[in-house]
Amino acid sequence: MVRGKTQVKRIENATRRQVTFSKRRSGLLKKAFELSVLCDAEVALIIFSSKGKIYEFASSRYVLYYEFKSKGTL
Repeated sequence: MVRGKTQVKRIENATRRQVTFSKRRSGLLKKAFELSVLCDAEVALIIFSSKGKIYEFASSRYVLYYEFKSKGTL
């Protein structure tokens, strides 16, 4: 059975939106980790929530420190 195309639009219900954000954030962090392990790649991921909270992942410490801190942003 093939799924049809889904329309990407903002979720109006705040509770459903937060649940979806949490699930997708977890999935994205897992994929970033898998990419770093499987491909021996340096990966850095920064996610900002709608409330301004920061979630981050780095495959190694120096990725975030040298790449982002040296530019004066984060």
